[in-house]
This record gives sequence, C-alpha cells and structure tokens, in this order.
Amino acid sequence: MPQLDKFLEMFITILCSVLASSGLWTVIAKKLDRKDVKTKMILGLAHDRIITLGMGYIERGWISNEEYEDLKKYLYEPYRQLGGNGTAERVMRTVDQLPIKQFTGGSS
Repeated sequence: MPQLDKFLEMFITILCSVLASSGLWTVIAKKLDRKDVKTKMILGLAHDRIITLGMGYIERGWISNEEYEDLKKYLYEPYRQLGGNGTAERVMRTVDQLPIKQFTGGSS
C-alpha cells in the first residue's frame, strides 16, 4: 500500500502542477481567442451578405419564396444564433414585409 500512496501523491502533484501552469492556460486562452476571431469573421461575412441581398430585394420591391427561405434559413437565423443583430435585423424586418412573387428568371 505504501507504493500506491506514493504513486497517488505523485500523480496528484503532477496534475496540480499542470493545472496551475500558466502555459496551459495561455494555450487554452489562445484557442478560445482564435475561435472568437473566427466567429467575428463569420458574423461579418453573414452581415455583409444579409445587407447586400436584403437591400437588393428591397430595391426590387419583392422577393421569391426560394430567395426568402435561403436568406432567412441559411444566413439570417445562424447570424442571430451567433449573436448578430442591428442593421441586418432591420433589413430583415423590411424583407419580411416584401411581397412574395414567383421568380420567372427574367429581369423584373
């Protein structure tokens, strides 16, 4: 049993040393910060596309069902879930009010 106690004591000492190490926490912080930067980039790209597409639909005065579903489902909803709001939200509220027309493929 004395060997088991020594092993357990050594294991706990090593574990505490690793957890208390500033290097470990620096690595964890950098990984979290990198993820945060990627999230910000994704939010920025989604914001740009929502504004660009949304303003195009608003200027045109209507939106097709397919365009609306794509904008809402693949851009706006994930954007909101990641924490985006503001201008894109206002544009989306205006897009929500547009008449839905069947897209004919021609220029309207």
